[in-house]
This record gives sequence, C-alpha cells and structure tokens, in this order.
Amino acid sequence: MPVPSLSRRERQVLDVLHRLGRASAADVREALPDPPSDSAVRTHLRILEEKGHVHHEQDGPRYVYLPVVESEEAGRSALRHLVRTFFDGTPERAVAALLDDASSELSDDDLDRLDDLIQRARAQGR
Repeated sequence: MPVPSLSRRERQVLDVLHRLGRASAADVREALPDPPSDSAVRTHLRILEEKGHVHHEQDGPRYVYLPVVESEEAGRSALRHLVRTFFDGTPERAVAALLDDASSELSDDDLDRLDDLIQRARAQGR
C-alpha cells in the first residue's frame, strides 16, 4: 500500500499517537519534542487525517485522535520500507546490522528467543 509522504513533524505526531493510542491535540503537543503552537499541532493532525493516517472521535468539547493503522502493523510496514531502502531488500542484512549494534545488550534469553524464531521460520519453509 503506497503511503503518502510525511513531513518530519507529521511523523513525530503520528509516532506520539501510536505510543499513546489515542490523544487530544494538547496531549500530542505535550509529548512532542520542541513543541509547536497548539494551532500547528491541530493543523498537523488535520493533515494526517486528510492523508488517511488518523481519525478523530468527539469526546465532549474536544477531539481525540487515533491512528488508523494499529501500531504493530505500522511498525511492520515501516520495517519493510527500511529493509527495502537501506538493506537492498535483504532481511538478513538488516538483522545482521541489528545484531551487530545490539549484540552486547542481548541476554542469553534474548538470543534463545531469536533462535526459536529462526527455527520456526525454517520449519515453515520461509
């Protein structure tokens, strides 16, 4: 599914909504780094709604915004894009880069879980 391009600030607003699940414009503003004005946040939310990334619900006198796509699916889509863009579409290269950067932070339990995922993928013939 093609995704309309997002500005840096639109991406930040959408990231906040994914992290919070649902939020008012004031909640979003409070969670943003170097927050813009209230009207700028509302403008970004309106643009994200026009682009189909968020929708709103009426909650008394205010709007509450929610991401259209669940966080997990948005993460998978972003990861697919990252692998295509920076790792020539090769998941092995992406995983190798992650393991190289995080290898000292991975516990034996983490490595066991990764090994289990690899074994399951092999069994499923991926």
